[in-house]
Amino acid sequence: MDTIESSFDVEVFYDGECPLCMREISMLQKMDRRERIRFTDISKAPFDPATLGLTMDEMMKRIRARLPNGELIEGVEVFRRLYAAVGFEKAVELTRLPGVAGALELGYSWFAANRMRLTGRCEDAACDVTNPRGRRAAS
Repeated sequence: MDTIESSFDVEVFYDGECPLCMREISMLQKMDRRERIRFTDISKAPFDPATLGLTMDEMMKRIRARLPNGELIEGVEVFRRLYAAVGFEKAVELTRLPGVAGALELGYSWFAANRMRLTGRCEDAACDVTNPRGRRAAS
């Protein structure tokens, strides 16, 4: 992957239609006084997941981010990078401890699999919903 502009520590790709997600993103935007995070809402045009080599379904399944060198990361590691960027490096190190790291991974995996239902965006028991741009989102 090509190196991209490095005036940031991490670019987070978030679902701007997710109320729970937006609470955290709004908080991070306020905390990002040094502007080390680039925020990209995947629910709005002109975002195109193909530029990352991914589909919208893949983007909707788990939170993803891009590092300045172009590397894509996902899940709990995204949150580690976001919180380190706003000054919580010492707390982030605690999330890497054995046991803590595993619990966080399990918790995030559960949330990611259930976030559409948890945010009231399910149309049926299978949580087969259409995201804001008309693509099918995974449950």
